[in-house]
Amino acid sequence: MLGKENSRPYKEFSDEDEDDDEGHKQADFFQDASDDQEPEEENGSISQEDDMKGSNPSMKVSKACLKNVFTVVLIFIYVLLTAVAAFLAYQTITDFMEKLNHPVMSVTYKEVDSFAPPGIALYPGKAQLLGCKHHYHDYIPPLVDPGKPQEVDCVIDKVTYYDPFKNQTQKKAMVVRGPSEVRKKELIFMQFSHNETEEDFSAITYMLFAKYSDLNESADKSEFMMDCERNYSTWTFSGGFRTWVKMSLVRTSGKSDEAVEFRQESGVVKFNDKRPELERTNELFFVVFEWRDPFMQEIREIVTANAWNSIAILCGVFMALFKAANFAKLSIRWIIKLRKRHLRNKTRELKQIS
Repeated sequence: MLGKENSRPYKEFSDEDEDDDEGHKQADFFQDASDDQEPEEENGSISQEDDMKGSNPSMKVSKACLKNVFTVVLIFIYVLLTAVAAFLAYQTITDFMEKLNHPVMSVTYKEVDSFAPPGIALYPGKAQLLGCKHHYHDYIPPLVDPGKPQEVDCVIDKVTYYDPFKNQTQKKAMVVRGPSEVRKKELIFMQFSHNETEEDFSAITYMLFAKYSDLNESADKSEFMMDCERNYSTWTFSGGFRTWVKMSLVRTSGKSDEAVEFRQESGVVKFNDKRPELERTNELFFVVFEWRDPFMQEIREIVTANAWNSIAILCGVFMALFKAANFAKLSIRWIIKLRKRHLRNKTRELKQIS
């Protein structure tokens, strides 16, 4: 009898010691979820907080529901942010490729003291050159004996070639060395005479190309003029008027090549023909070529896409995606821990009931 009585208190003391040890072991599940190294409770020990939860099931259920709802809301928010970050990354890459494939044009004006003498190719046909003279400072002296041969002090070269657009059609070009002293407002004044009775409409066609020296340096002048006609535009001036052509040079730089073209402004003034009636059958043509201003227009393609800005945006997007993935991982671990704790509490309750 004495042995039984002694053994019973010993068991009771032993249970009380175990309860004291369990009371000292607490797990705080509201700490940072990223601490995945949190030690597991040994031998199914239950904290005092769990004892309180076990003693009040309704409070335990309500807190668990709040935790689950809060977790789901956070996951939804991070999923939404992840979707926004992915869309931003796609949009950034799309905009970069769009700007890379479609560069913008930059226009600058370069001031020069003089231009290289351009080539002025005229196609007078049956018209006769009466005079060609250089003048300066926008001044042209009054006409003396219009319709009669005048002084010719221009450099002229005549080239015969085949029309590049019409096979077997021969063309004769009169190529004149153009003005160069733009600061002195150098100009070339030319006169032509043509019998207007032979045609319904009377006009002389002309073409401008970048440098007159290119023609002289060319090994095949006919082939050179054919290339010019393929690449440059042609204009006309009519008889009975003085056409004043003001030229401007435009240089366009592309990805692989460079092109030069002329733009022009022309003003037309009627010629008051004071010749005798018999001499008026020959129509007169007057044309002036001059540089508009000492500025050369340069057009360049510029890619506005900045790779560094795109890289910075993508880095921010990928950091957001990494954070979202990390949070999702920690949230899943948190849910798993809550589930394990719930199962342990349920197991403990079943043991107590049994």
